[in-house]
Amino acid sequence: MKAICWHGRHDVRVDNVDDPKIEDPRDVIIKITSSGICGSDLHLYNGYMPTMKAGDVIGHEPMGEIVELGNAITKFKKGDRVVVPFTISCGSCFFCDRDLYSLCDESNPNAAQAAEVLGQSPAGLFGFSHMLGGFPGGQAEYLRVPYADVGPIKVPEGIDDDQVVFLSDIFPTGYMAAENCGIEPGDTVAVWGCGPVAQFAIQSAWMLGAGRVIAIDRVPERLALAKSKGRAEVIDFEQTNVYEKLMEMTSGRGPDRCIDAVGAESHAAGSVQETVDDLREAAHVPANHPYSLAEAIKCCRKGGTVSVPGVYTDNLNGMPMSAVMNKGLTIKSGQTHMQHYMEPLLKRIVDDGFDPSFIITHRARLEDAPDLYKTFEAREDGCIKVVLKP
Repeated sequence: MKAICWHGRHDVRVDNVDDPKIEDPRDVIIKITSSGICGSDLHLYNGYMPTMKAGDVIGHEPMGEIVELGNAITKFKKGDRVVVPFTISCGSCFFCDRDLYSLCDESNPNAAQAAEVLGQSPAGLFGFSHMLGGFPGGQAEYLRVPYADVGPIKVPEGIDDDQVVFLSDIFPTGYMAAENCGIEPGDTVAVWGCGPVAQFAIQSAWMLGAGRVIAIDRVPERLALAKSKGRAEVIDFEQTNVYEKLMEMTSGRGPDRCIDAVGAESHAAGSVQETVDDLREAAHVPANHPYSLAEAIKCCRKGGTVSVPGVYTDNLNGMPMSAVMNKGLTIKSGQTHMQHYMEPLLKRIVDDGFDPSFIITHRARLEDAPDLYKTFEAREDGCIKVVLKP
């Protein structure tokens, strides 16, 4: 089959690889019909994620049609359309029993490797390094889905791919980011970043009762989308001092809840440290940047909450722990507990008419993916979200 494979920093290719096969009675094989390129994929593309190997199939936002089933699968049949979550979860371990699906104890075959770095291993993930399982990803023509009796959900008749494909990751991720804030009615929520996860965090903040949402970015198309579709007030951090503006907008108190939806590759206008980090990048020494997180911590009101859906791949220098402690902040983070959110958010789409497809700017074939990775990474051509259609 054809698949998008990682071969190094800024080097993804369309390769021919072996078709997946049923390896366990709880597996299914799906024929991919839609698969997103995620902002997290750019961490791989830019060389941030350790334990990648040349030839790894990437991608973790897939959906498609079931073409083969393991003999333990009874909830699906051939021909069913399903959305597959990016997390792989067994459904019955200590953590899955507590709806903490992204912390599954059983799904990562390389758990010892992850534990050396993290202390304990999270769940296995599709298309996202060997430390997290080395599972082939979904930017391909076919995908093997382990623990398929736990992960995928069936798509109802009459719902097209574009409406539901983001149940695989970014809609639940944005929703959990907003939920982690503990939003109370009328709260002011500030969101750093206006990429795809941030756009869904903005939408979700309204769903959870926010009284005001403020979005921060520097890319005009993203700010415009946050304003038009997200009904957010917006701040361009290259034009405005974010801290001063947020203090002005909140009468000096600061936002009640803050969301870092940027992660490792954030930017800071006019920062000396960013200049140093840019030089490191030029020498191919990627550094996780704490700019957005540090600013969110500084801006958040005393006793507030900072939610971190943004992906970090290494330790951080410059994390302002003094502000966290002295201001009494709560920080919540984590990979999304996908199976907890997918069905309820599908109901938002089917019953409430919410249409996540507003985020899509580019639809393309697998063959176009290498060029679109370049476009997406460079924020060119108004590119906010790419969906591949194998």
